[in-house]
Amino acid sequence: MNEPTLAPRLVEETAATHPRPQLRRPWRSLDGWWEFAVDDAEDPGEVLFGGRIRVPYAPQTPASGIENGLSPSTTTLWYRTEVHPAPDERPGPDERLLVHFGAVDWAAEVYVNGAFAARHEGGYTPFTVDVTRAARRGPFELLVRAVDDHSDMAMPRGKQDWRDEPHAIWYPPTSGIWRGVWLEKVPVQHIADLGWTPNLPRFELTALVTLARAPRPGTRLRVEVLDGERVVADSDVLVTGQRVNLPLRLPDPGVEDARNELLWTPDHPKLLGTRLTLSLGGETVDRADGYTALRSVGTRGRRFLINGIPHPLRMALYQGYWPDTGMTGDDERFREDAELARRLGFNGLRLHQKIEDPRFLYWCDRLGLAAWVDLPGAYAFTPTSIERLTRTWLEVLRLYASHPCVVAWVPLNESWGLPDVPGQPEQQEAQRALYALTRTLDPTRPVSGSDGWQQVVTDLFTLHDYIQDPEALLARYGSRQAIEENLWRQWPGGREAALGGLTPGDRPVILSEFGGTSWVPAGEEGWGYGVARDPVTLLERVEALLRAADTCILNRGIHGYCYTQLTDTYQERNGLATMGRALKGDVVRLSSAVRGEPYDETNPLWYSNRWRGRRGP
Repeated sequence: MNEPTLAPRLVEETAATHPRPQLRRPWRSLDGWWEFAVDDAEDPGEVLFGGRIRVPYAPQTPASGIENGLSPSTTTLWYRTEVHPAPDERPGPDERLLVHFGAVDWAAEVYVNGAFAARHEGGYTPFTVDVTRAARRGPFELLVRAVDDHSDMAMPRGKQDWRDEPHAIWYPPTSGIWRGVWLEKVPVQHIADLGWTPNLPRFELTALVTLARAPRPGTRLRVEVLDGERVVADSDVLVTGQRVNLPLRLPDPGVEDARNELLWTPDHPKLLGTRLTLSLGGETVDRADGYTALRSVGTRGRRFLINGIPHPLRMALYQGYWPDTGMTGDDERFREDAELARRLGFNGLRLHQKIEDPRFLYWCDRLGLAAWVDLPGAYAFTPTSIERLTRTWLEVLRLYASHPCVVAWVPLNESWGLPDVPGQPEQQEAQRALYALTRTLDPTRPVSGSDGWQQVVTDLFTLHDYIQDPEALLARYGSRQAIEENLWRQWPGGREAALGGLTPGDRPVILSEFGGTSWVPAGEEGWGYGVARDPVTLLERVEALLRAADTCILNRGIHGYCYTQLTDTYQERNGLATMGRALKGDVVRLSSAVRGEPYDETNPLWYSNRWRGRRGP
């Protein structure tokens, strides 16, 4: 099966593609060709640069321009570029120039004109470097040293393989810079961070604004919420501290239909614009634009709720890899994947073992996809692994909690990193600790404590079962009684679903991984939980599994599912589309099965037209 070629795309540098969509100011991309070296040197002055790499693509990918990739034993990479600030980017006395790194795997050291400037650990989260002093003198040299030891099992790595060759459900590693690098000029006193918390019963949005430094006397902050061009809520307050917690009450029309027009759901992804203005003495100091949404997420008994209404989840597993760029996407690819999921009838995605780009979350917000966010797993249980997982998770919770699409957190998947959790109390406590940390920092969303099995504490009782027989799937999960009996009769994956007497009780039961049927034509190699040798058999089997899962929802056994997976990922060929995003089956038949609706072969556009009408503003 030949994959279509996906040429790398350059993203336009406009507000519409801003790398931080909820806190936007003017910016400029630094992506492109940088000097590159594989060198174990620790001093930038000792590095011998002799190659080039295309940032932000990892050197293991074709798009990077590095022929033959990297040796599996390579651990240390060096990058160098010269930055030429434009006249309007040169920072004045009351301004700062910042370089933002979207992600560097694993540990990054940044040097400016040869001098150490910053260090960051964590392969999936962004960080920022202040380059003001160098930029005031003119062009400056930016160097990055990236260290990534693929054999380190205490590293939150997600699906990145530790072997020399990818196997089963693990994929080629990603090293170095793999997400965009960009430049931003800001005032010395500026809005450094912004979070939004909705409160639906009060019809209220609370902005948590963090300033770069303590405010000068007389500093004021104005926050506006807009529906299109119309301001629907605003507040102007005197700022007395570095953090401002500002509630904004939206006009409540009272009537349910009018209320619903202002609420975000997957079928009505209503986004509200935001505008923040920081001023002193009547003069604007800083201004930033963004967006937010009003919605609530929760559970009641065995039901998952959005805005207080039962909302069965029909999700697909999303891993976010492309054949030419690896884990690195761009705005057009993110939009295409979100649209693909909606065309197939899904109302959500589980962002699996990878922290996705904020631009992808923007498209989930914009097109209406409820997202579960995974913490990429480590595989060893050590003090170092717990420290790294916790630090990464704290960054993720802060960075992505304001996206309305995020409806659940997954700090652990299948006890990865807790290999002996049934018999080791300290590993059970680690699960409890990550769950409690998540609930402490974000009490507004449910948490899947250890997704799939060996659950000690959780808000969502999740199960992974890749049985290929749809009738058996229905027999196991088609009713509450069947699930209770199955928990002690069957251990899918060879692990107990829960520990310490935990039962579904009054929690929603979610079949959070199932399906996994691959299409591997005779004579080809590929991996999957079940194998079909031709596209007709594949479509029939996938359709039957999806309809069985939908029947389990209708019979109130489960309240949601996550089908594995949206697209193929390297040798794991169980996607509904290939890794090149070519669908393997009829989109109308698949979307009908996902939504549990009759297949109408007389109108091949019936579902496409329906979902496109629900995008919202």
